[in-house]
Amino acid sequence: MFCVRNALHLEVPVDLVFDEGKVVSMLPAGHSDIPKDMPSLAADNLILMPSLIDAHVHLREPGFEYKETIATGLNAALHGGFGHVLCMANTSPVNDTAQVTRFMLERAKAAHPSGPFLHPIAAATKNLEGREIAPLAELKEAGAIAVSNDGKPIASSEIMRRVMEYAADFGLTVIDHCEDPTLAKNWVMNEGLVSGRLGVMGQPVVGEALQAARDIMLAEYLKLPVHIAHVSSALTLDVIRFGKSRGVNVTAETCPHYLLLDETSLEGYNASCTVSPPLRTKADREALIAALSDGTIDILVTDHAPHALHEKMTTLDQSRCGFSGLDLALTLTWGLVRENSLAEDALHRLWCRRPGEIFGIQTNGFAPGDPADFLLFDPHEVWVPSEETLYSKGKNTPFMGQELCGRVKHHWIHGTMLF
Repeated sequence: MFCVRNALHLEVPVDLVFDEGKVVSMLPAGHSDIPKDMPSLAADNLILMPSLIDAHVHLREPGFEYKETIATGLNAALHGGFGHVLCMANTSPVNDTAQVTRFMLERAKAAHPSGPFLHPIAAATKNLEGREIAPLAELKEAGAIAVSNDGKPIASSEIMRRVMEYAADFGLTVIDHCEDPTLAKNWVMNEGLVSGRLGVMGQPVVGEALQAARDIMLAEYLKLPVHIAHVSSALTLDVIRFGKSRGVNVTAETCPHYLLLDETSLEGYNASCTVSPPLRTKADREALIAALSDGTIDILVTDHAPHALHEKMTTLDQSRCGFSGLDLALTLTWGLVRENSLAEDALHRLWCRRPGEIFGIQTNGFAPGDPADFLLFDPHEVWVPSEETLYSKGKNTPFMGQELCGRVKHHWIHGTMLF
């Protein structure tokens, strides 16, 4: 048995005892039931949290290893506090066959046998083209945990319906990138005052909300679940609330960048801030923060989208969309706790408990027998994201070079201290 002593869990000093990969007990710090000679580590008031789950990442392998590999992406996840990551299918070849799914799992196991653990998300349609449903049965058998056409929204409502029905037969969660592809083709940023001032094509928020509404109505009609990816706007939140008020099994996610940045970040044609969906208005950002606490948003995800620097250091209209997020997500969202915009327990729910429930992954609630998957976080450590301090190959983050506060110090998975 081993003990992590004097850690802060939800502001209470505790001692955590674990053995053979399982939690034995979590008791008030200094409790007499824990022998003083038990092998231990002094946490010195570091914050104790369960390992996180990131349900939306792009690890690029196979096909785009110059951006990221499964090994480097999982290493970034480990140091960012993530014990499980779900990776999207937009690789080359696309993850629409059992062979690709198995390849991903084999690469993950070879690089990180003790975790973090990879869960492939299969393509909903063949080659992500939105025309023919992928062979979901064989993808599930190979190890896929969910299905999505992320990055290439499914325009056809008929195809979306069939995907939802087929996926349900195998217990696969359907994750949809909600964007009407006929609205604002070749968009660069959010449609609004800033796009007008810069003279570039914008994407209207209604495009996201329309697709979300379609999915929610299909889910209600079919009595099946659907998960809405990377919500970026207040209008989409209203649609999701409408669905939840009617008892529809709809869940939703958003990302740290939609909580901390808005469309003004692209002023001066700042190409480092292009992302899909685009950064919206300040009002949208504030609405999303509120939705974390009222239950409209179920989970947080990074939408980790690493790119080579030359793909971002270009003109606004040529910049590839996406940010590298695994290294930074907990640091950034802890800032919301620090400023009292979010409760610490809500952070655990958004990053761990709720994604575990949605995707069927066992999580650590610090009860006896739970997996000893946990991290120690220093909320006071000041550090600067740089080429040297980020573990991901993707250095494309708008927070590069900024002074941040808070960082993961240690991470255990199944009772093994991995750093």
